[in-house]
Amino acid sequence: MSINLNQLVQGALTESVLQQIAGRIGCAPESARRVVSLCGPALIGAMMNKASTLEGARHLFTAIMSPATNALIADDLPQAVAHGAGFKTLLDIGEKTDTEIASHDSLNLLAERIAEYTGVAASATRTLGGVVSATLFGVLKRYLTQHNGHPGQLPTLLGHQVPVVRANMTDAFAQALGLGTVGAFVAGVVSRLKAVSAHLEHPATHEAAAFTQPQEAPAAPEQPVKEDAGNKKWWWLALAAALALLALLIGRGCTTEKLEKSEETAPAKRDAASDPSAVTASAPAAVDQASAPAALPTKDATMSFVVDASGVPTLTATVSSEDERRALIDALAAKLGVDKFKANITVDPNRKPADWIGKLDGLLPIMALPGAQMSIVGHKIDLSGRAGDAPLGWVDNLKTLFGNGWTIGATDTTPAAKDLAASDAHADAVCSGKDVVKSLNLRPVSFGFASNSLPPAALNALAKSAKALKDCNAAGTPIKLQIGGFTDSSGDPAVNISLSAKRAETVRLYLIQQGAPAGSLTAEGFGDANPIGDNATRDGRATNRRIEFKELN
Repeated sequence: MSINLNQLVQGALTESVLQQIAGRIGCAPESARRVVSLCGPALIGAMMNKASTLEGARHLFTAIMSPATNALIADDLPQAVAHGAGFKTLLDIGEKTDTEIASHDSLNLLAERIAEYTGVAASATRTLGGVVSATLFGVLKRYLTQHNGHPGQLPTLLGHQVPVVRANMTDAFAQALGLGTVGAFVAGVVSRLKAVSAHLEHPATHEAAAFTQPQEAPAAPEQPVKEDAGNKKWWWLALAAALALLALLIGRGCTTEKLEKSEETAPAKRDAASDPSAVTASAPAAVDQASAPAALPTKDATMSFVVDASGVPTLTATVSSEDERRALIDALAAKLGVDKFKANITVDPNRKPADWIGKLDGLLPIMALPGAQMSIVGHKIDLSGRAGDAPLGWVDNLKTLFGNGWTIGATDTTPAAKDLAASDAHADAVCSGKDVVKSLNLRPVSFGFASNSLPPAALNALAKSAKALKDCNAAGTPIKLQIGGFTDSSGDPAVNISLSAKRAETVRLYLIQQGAPAGSLTAEGFGDANPIGDNATRDGRATNRRIEFKELN
C-alpha cells in the first residue's frame, strides 16, 4: 500500500486555507496555489535524495516521527491559519522542518527560481515552501504511524513518488536543490532508495553490498614455532617427490579416457556454440533479476477525441492501468451519459501515469462541443477543429486550468469547424434566441477563486455575442437573456450568493459596454447551485466558477 504525497499535500492546502495564507503574505490565492503546486514535487524530490543514503534515511525518519511533527496537520490547518498565533507557530514549524529536507541556501535558491517562474515574491514563496514542508512531514508521520512504520519503509514510500516528481519538477528547480537534471536524478535515485530500504529492513542481505561497512582489522597470522630447519627441509623434499611420482602415474592412466570423452563431447560443444538456446536452464544467471530495480515506464499516456455535429465524442486513449481506464469511462458516463460517447481505451503498463485524468472536469465541456478535436500526449495538448477557434478561448482557459508544466496550443481550424462557425454566424444573423444562447454557453466564462474579475480569455467571445445582440435589437427582434453567475462550494453560502451575483453583473456590464441593449439583459447569482464539476477536486471547483446564459421569453 502506498500514497501520493503531493496529492495529499494539495488536498490539505484547500482553497480556503490558501486564501487565508495568501492574505497574510500579500499575494493572490491563485498565485499561492501555483507556488504550492511547484514546491510540493520539488521538496519531495529533495526528500528522495536525502533518503537515498543510510544516514540520510535514518535522520529523515527520526525528524518525521519527532514530537514536533503534527500528524493531524491536514485537519488543523484551517484553524491554524485563521489566527495570528497559530499561523506564526505553523511558520516556525515549517522553518525547522524544511531544513531537515535541504540546506538553507538550496531552499532559498529554489524559492528564487519558483518566484521567477510564477511572479510571486521570493519571500512569499519561501514562506509557502515552509508550509508545504510542514504539511509533508505531518502527512508522512500520520501514514507511518498508522502502518507501524519503520525507517526501511520511508525510502520505499518516497520511491513511489517518482512519477509526480518527474512530471512536475523542472531542471531549474532540481539544480537549485543540487540534484542535477530531473532525468539524471530520477534515473539514479530509484535504485539507491531500493538499496537503502533493503539494507534497513535486512542488513545481512546482498542488497546492502552497495554500502561500505566498517571492517575489523584482520588478525595477524600466528607465527609458527621455529623448529630444526634442516630436518624440516629434507622432510618436505621427500613428500614433494612422492606426490610428483603419484601424479605422473595417474596422468598416464587417465589420458586415454580423456581422449575418448573429448571425442564424445566435441559435437555437443559445437552444437552449443552454434545454438545459444541450447544452454541448460540450470546455468547460473549473469544478473540477479530479482534484485535489479524495476524498469520505469518510458511512454506517455495519450488521449484524442473528435466530436461530431450532434455533440457526441469518439475517444481513443492509451493509459497505464485498469484503474485509469475505469476512471476515464466513469467520468465520461457521469458527465455525458452512458450512451453519449464512444470510447476505445487500451491499457499499457509501459505508459506513464495519465496526469490529465485528474483534469477531466475541465476537459469534458470541450468533449460536448460539436466539431471539437483534441489530442493529449503526456503533458502536451493540441486543440483543433472548433476547440481551436481563438474566439472560443479554450487555449487560454486550459492554460489557466492546467498551469505550469503543460504545453497547450491550437492548430488551424479545420473546414468542418469553419462550417460550424459559419452556421453559428447564420444563427446569430437570423436572431434565433436558442442558437445565440447555445453559442454563448459554448464559450466558457470561468472565474478565478474568490474573484469577479472578467477573465481576459472570455473578452473576444463576449464582444462578438454583444454585437449579435445589438444587431438583433436593431432589426426589431431583440433577444432577452438571463446571465447566471455561479461559484464553487467553498466558503459561506451567503457570501457565495453575493459573489456569484457580482460575476453575473460583471458580464452584463461588459456586454452593454460592447453594444448589447441594457434592457434585454438581467443578472442573477445562484451561488454554488447546480454544480457541473466535482467540488471535491480543484479542477471541478474551477469548472463550477462560471457563467450560464438562459433565454427569457
